[in-house]
Amino acid sequence: MARIDYFFATLSPYCYLAGTRLEEMAARQGAEISYKPFDVVSAFARTGGTPPKDRHPSRQEYRAQELVRQAKKLGMPFNLKPAHWPTNGAPAAYAFIAAQEAGGGDLGQLAHAISRAVWAEEKDIAEDAVIRECLAGAGFDPALADSGLLVGAETYARNLEEAVERGVFGAPFYIVDDERFWGQDRIADLELHLKGDL
Repeated sequence: MARIDYFFATLSPYCYLAGTRLEEMAARQGAEISYKPFDVVSAFARTGGTPPKDRHPSRQEYRAQELVRQAKKLGMPFNLKPAHWPTNGAPAAYAFIAAQEAGGGDLGQLAHAISRAVWAEEKDIAEDAVIRECLAGAGFDPALADSGLLVGAETYARNLEEAVERGVFGAPFYIVDDERFWGQDRIADLELHLKGDL
């Protein structure tokens, strides 16, 4: 069975736009997904990237247009300037890691619920109540929001180191063996690769 290492960021609009297409594709291809939440802004600093707020105005303008276009194309609700962005994405990542350890729910739904809360629901994913709601909605014990914080922090930091070592410089980022795919618009290419057609 092929394994997809999925590096994602809780605050990334592009991870939100990926929806659950990765999980649907993996199910079709009989692949497993290893979820690796990481601090993408720290990865930018270490891989030659720039946080969105520090980019040249032309890049910021293009990003704004492209995000809106992609959301329309995908038929997904999207707020280009959400009320709670940027915020601290680490607590939600720690809760995700705790859920990953505990099991019992749907990790794909949880990842999507967290990013949807930011980009479509005007919620602050740094707040415990929002994290609990996301956990419960994906079939996990909402109390996981309060557990495993040390392990979560350690895993989150370790995922960043692994990301940089493996050539990850943005999110969403998918790796199968040594093949890397960057962006929600590369899921179809990833599927072709898993099928042996690319």
